[in-house]
Amino acid sequence: MKKQAREIQYFLFSQYFSDGLRITLGVLLPSLIFVQFGRLELGLILSLGALCVSITDSPGPVVHKRNAMLLCNATIFLVALITGFVRLNPYLLGAEIMLFCFGFSMLMVYGPRAAALGTAGLVVMILTMDNALKPLEVLGYSALITAGGVWYMLMSLFFFQILPYRQAQQTLGECIHEVARFLRYKAEFYRAYTNLDEDYRKIVAQQIVVSEKQDAVREVLFKSRQYIKASTTPGRILLLTFVDLVDLYEQIMATHYDYAALREKFGKTGVLSEIARLILQIADQLDDIAFAFESNIRLRLPSNLNPQMEQLKLHIDKVGEDEKETSNLALKKILVNLRNLTHRLHDMQQYFNATPSDLEKKTGPLEYSRFVSQQEYDLKLIRNNLNFNSAIFKHSVRVALVCLFGYIVTKIAPYGHHSYWVLLTIIVILKPAFSLTKQRNYERIIGTIAGSAIGILILVFFPNRTVQFLFLLFCMVGTYSFQRRNYVVSVIFMTPFVLILFNFLGDGNLNIAQERIIDTLIGAAIAFSASYFLFPSWESEQLKKFLREMLTANVNYLQKLSDILAGKKVKIEDYKLARKNVYVHSANLSAAFQRMMSEPKRKQIKSKEVHKFVVLNHILSSFIATAASGLLNRPAQVYPPEYVKPVKRSCAMLTETAKKMDASVITNQPSKPADDSELTTTMPADFDEHLLKSQLDFIQKVSADIRKISDSILS
Repeated sequence: MKKQAREIQYFLFSQYFSDGLRITLGVLLPSLIFVQFGRLELGLILSLGALCVSITDSPGPVVHKRNAMLLCNATIFLVALITGFVRLNPYLLGAEIMLFCFGFSMLMVYGPRAAALGTAGLVVMILTMDNALKPLEVLGYSALITAGGVWYMLMSLFFFQILPYRQAQQTLGECIHEVARFLRYKAEFYRAYTNLDEDYRKIVAQQIVVSEKQDAVREVLFKSRQYIKASTTPGRILLLTFVDLVDLYEQIMATHYDYAALREKFGKTGVLSEIARLILQIADQLDDIAFAFESNIRLRLPSNLNPQMEQLKLHIDKVGEDEKETSNLALKKILVNLRNLTHRLHDMQQYFNATPSDLEKKTGPLEYSRFVSQQEYDLKLIRNNLNFNSAIFKHSVRVALVCLFGYIVTKIAPYGHHSYWVLLTIIVILKPAFSLTKQRNYERIIGTIAGSAIGILILVFFPNRTVQFLFLLFCMVGTYSFQRRNYVVSVIFMTPFVLILFNFLGDGNLNIAQERIIDTLIGAAIAFSASYFLFPSWESEQLKKFLREMLTANVNYLQKLSDILAGKKVKIEDYKLARKNVYVHSANLSAAFQRMMSEPKRKQIKSKEVHKFVVLNHILSSFIATAASGLLNRPAQVYPPEYVKPVKRSCAMLTETAKKMDASVITNQPSKPADDSELTTTMPADFDEHLLKSQLDFIQKVSADIRKISDSILS
């Protein structure tokens, strides 16, 4: 019960809920104001403009939000103006639908925010084409829509002005929360009764979520001057916490072993269950940090984990004494990793109470701009994608043809007054990949049917207008709060909200619910059929690209390890950048594999082999992190050839494998030996040579396994 209460608190303080409140206020307020003057129709037009601009109000740097909303206002004005006149001729309107659907869909080449701008343009076009406007009314209508968009933009920017750190706090809090969930999944590997294959599926799926959240934090922190400069105490706390969080995540990744062997050797001792309990305690404290950021409160006094750590050490030592024939070296290494985790955790907790001078000293000189991708806005991106080798081009052509077909269907069979829902359903459901369209199709249908039933119950059993308005308000907040978190829940809220709205407009008979369901089913059927038969994009066709990128990232990550072993001083930002690229490409590959598994069976090419490739690369990157994190902070020295050769061989095998997939893997040139006067070939006294050698040999073995499974995929 306590866990469920905490999850509710997380949601109420989350960015999702605050976005839902902000969008609801921005969309609803114009209508509420103008209804007081008996001009509800004007308020609804303003609300439509606010709704369209809110589509581009996605998380990110404030300057990017501002620019996107400015462009969106200009776009919706022009689209409303053109559509208002073109709609008078059905043939011209059909041509506009094809042209705008293609052009706005092609904006996807410029990233998610530009794609949102295209969606806003299409929404305005669809909602204007059925609006019975006289020619003299078109300019005023377009100006009102734009005024609503400007109102929303100013309101949104005002909120970010008075709460400049709120978005970053919430984004970082969500990221920490997902890392804590990842750590809980990691604890399952130390429980004797869990299925290891299922544990790997969970950990790989959660890795996708963590990667997305880390990218979101990088977008907010590393593309905003106020955080990069870190000139304020809140900015420094956010920046330092995220840097430590990524390092902590690496430590989690580094705690990877042969869990089947661990269970066989130590399952009866109880030490693995103790390790799992300690990992869960660390995850709980991470969740406390996440909640402190999201709720903007001081962190409660954390419990000291040192007694549990000492108790675990004694237990591990006892296992070594009782089981003399079995080495407890792996358990000791796990203990070291757990100490590193608690060290990072302690640092993150201390930032809440640190003085500004201490925070300033801790702020490092990392080149943060290298850790975020820079989106180019060049017409050559459009030109380069104007061919059927581009998934975005195929998608754009598909959207244009399907929307034209949907428009023709609504004209031939005008069974209702709201047939534009067919086109709205199509543009919402139709995605570049079949798997995404299939998922969105299912969510839209289920959400619409369930939401219609709820809406009918509200209209029948709660005829009071005040009560209905409260339901409307609740459903609006739910719609906009869940639109990025859980689409099916968002649609369940959206459908009663639309039905209640039509009821207020005097069109509230129950046939509206039936009509909405029919329109949704028609639009869903058209979109799903088009994604299957019309220029389909299958994940299996794109999979080689993700495999290549994964191999390339691991080769570059291995090269950093090779440089360390060769005695070259590796810059910390270079190492972290290589590490980040591995995690990003691993998440991309895992996501592509999951999408492929939702496609028809005949399109699931070598699914078992690809799954094994995903798991092996996860294991490989974990062992690279294990070895590199243990060496990175040591003085530079040249290690003997038997330590370097396994890494060099691994690089060679993975490079050869990537070339077989028609990729040229670019790696750093081998390091030149450092000055002998500065280096030593003597191994440190406290260094476990056997452990390092076994880790490097295992890296070579996993690389060989990846080469074999890659050959099997290519065959």
